[in-house]
Amino acid sequence: MPNNPSAGRKKIIQSLLICLAGAGISLILFLPGWLDTLENKTWDWRAAILARPGPATDDIRMIMLDQNSLDWASRENGLSWPWPREVYTAIIGYCQRSGAKALAFDVLFTEPSKYGVSDDQAFGGSIGAFQKFVGAVSLGQTSGSHEKWPSDLPRPSIKIIGLEQWLSRTGAGGLVFPRATMPISEVAASSAVLANVHSNPDPDGVYRRAKLFAVFDREVLPFLGLGAFLAANPAAEISISPGRLVISGQTAFIDRQGRAVLRYRGPSGTHKAYSAAAVLQSEIQILSGEEPTITDKDAFKDKYVFFGFSAPGLFDLRPAPVGGVYTGVEINATMLDNILSGDFMKPTPVWLTVLLVFLLSLTSAASASFFSRTRGVIITSLVFFSLPVISAFGSYGFGLWLPLIVLELAVVLSVVLAVMINYATEGRQKRFIKGAFSQYLSPAVIDQLMQDPDRLKLGGERRMLSMFFSDLEGFTSISEGLPPEELTTLLNEYLTAMTDIITLEELGTVDKYEGDAIIAFWNAPLEVKDHAVRAVRAALNCQARLAEMNPGIRARIGRDMRMRIGLNSGLAIVGNMGSQTRFDYTMLGDQVNLAARLEGANKQFGTYTMISQATLDLLNNEFAVRELARVMVVGRKEPVTVYEPMFPNDYALRKEVLDTFAQGLKLFYQGDFTQAYNNFSLVRDEDRAADAYAVKCRELAASPPENWRGVWIMTSK
Repeated sequence: MPNNPSAGRKKIIQSLLICLAGAGISLILFLPGWLDTLENKTWDWRAAILARPGPATDDIRMIMLDQNSLDWASRENGLSWPWPREVYTAIIGYCQRSGAKALAFDVLFTEPSKYGVSDDQAFGGSIGAFQKFVGAVSLGQTSGSHEKWPSDLPRPSIKIIGLEQWLSRTGAGGLVFPRATMPISEVAASSAVLANVHSNPDPDGVYRRAKLFAVFDREVLPFLGLGAFLAANPAAEISISPGRLVISGQTAFIDRQGRAVLRYRGPSGTHKAYSAAAVLQSEIQILSGEEPTITDKDAFKDKYVFFGFSAPGLFDLRPAPVGGVYTGVEINATMLDNILSGDFMKPTPVWLTVLLVFLLSLTSAASASFFSRTRGVIITSLVFFSLPVISAFGSYGFGLWLPLIVLELAVVLSVVLAVMINYATEGRQKRFIKGAFSQYLSPAVIDQLMQDPDRLKLGGERRMLSMFFSDLEGFTSISEGLPPEELTTLLNEYLTAMTDIITLEELGTVDKYEGDAIIAFWNAPLEVKDHAVRAVRAALNCQARLAEMNPGIRARIGRDMRMRIGLNSGLAIVGNMGSQTRFDYTMLGDQVNLAARLEGANKQFGTYTMISQATLDLLNNEFAVRELARVMVVGRKEPVTVYEPMFPNDYALRKEVLDTFAQGLKLFYQGDFTQAYNNFSLVRDEDRAADAYAVKCRELAASPPENWRGVWIMTSK
């Protein structure tokens, strides 16, 4: 430290200037939101480490439709997906029998059951008998079948005190939705509460915040978690004021868009879960006078119960702060947990953050400036580098989201500036600073924060990708008919052939294998300029290679193998994701989910390769395509136009059939279902997509929809 007053005064002035520089730069980056991406990643780190069960965690139960349940239903009962709705009736009956407080279904029932009217009527009757059922509605800004509340449905009785004034003051237009996709009348009319299940993640695709309610046609629709609470507590009073939504005395801290920061309790599975198969078995056994599979008779007594999907093929898996694989229904359960416990996270006021930035910047700059010896600078730097982390973790325990990155950046900049100034003005400290920095600072952190903060990506980077999802048709039945050794050999031969095409021939990256499914992408980690062309060519060559393999496969298993492929192009997060010791190079994002859902959408049309409009736009007429549909997949606000690609010679061989299909599709878009049916019927024996449309046209002609937009709405995820 300086030994004379003059030097001391110079150090004080130097510290003040460094403080202004370090704090100023940090706040310039912080206030416009340029540090949000990094801050969100540090929040995920805190949430994952500090997540603990809350006072109300045990008051919530989950019923998960997992892969085992799908396999059990297919194996034991011959049920294909989607299930008859009488299956859900059994689940409702079990919950009612068990004394559940409320039952919330994170499932959209937007179209009549394919098993007939009686299936829907029985389902609606079961919902009405339970009286505490929460049905799902999807609200949208541009998509949805209703622009007004349906006249045949009673309007919700939910009111929020002060809502109009709050909306006027904040202008939170994101809470007001002009369109809604409503469930079938049997569900809508019988539900105790209708709740919105449409939600948007943060810009990086992670679900940290949630809107507790939305407004449609001047009616308040709670999010599913709040809906479950209101179903059990219909007299609950809700009021809203700047920064607060008070629910029966419990406060949720909200921003100007009405979003609350969720306090996650742990990774997926923290809330006690039961498989749908176990619940169904137990209900059947109880009705038969047998001992139920679920032996705890009080498992659901006085519990809030959520039903949702966790099977990978149903695509309701979303990234959350506590893990990359988290089901959408568990986000709703987390919201309810926070409501019951009254411990939503509270963002730190901006004025307090600014004050702390200046305080830490000044003290760290002063300490680094006044110490001239190596040991003193190292100790001081380590202490001040640790303070933002310690403060951020400590504030979490008090329910406060204290920004970490801006505080850490202010400290780092202040310390670095102080050391650099000492280095420039005191030659004897040059060797000291170089040696000290190499000992206590991570070169990656220092280089990227000082030279180019935007390059620091803790979880990955946003890249334009072409994404590939494939799955074998009927693989479960194939696997059941082969010994394990033969199945393994067959699967390895298939995956090897497909992987060689994807990686060796077309320079793609295989993300992962999930049983017989292949997930791959192009344009990362290496840049591939024609990534969409290569992805489509890989898909078509994979189909051709499988066709070549099928004679040999048929001789072994008595049938051909067929593969469904979905392709989409768009921005996604790609990078190393996982834990510090075990991670994968993978991708996340809404565009990834769309690619996965296009693979499944092939089932609707009897096709085996489907691409999105975004992929088609990048093909530069390299392939022939036929337009298949405008589809509305679950979880998206806008319809997606999808196509079936093919090599030009294949298109030429099928041109007459494809032209007839195109004429029928045009009539379908125009709403002329009868004439469209006639067109599709001409080629339905030669084209499975035409056959699917013929069936659809017959249904729509019998019951023409209102506000027809030519959109084929997918009823499963």
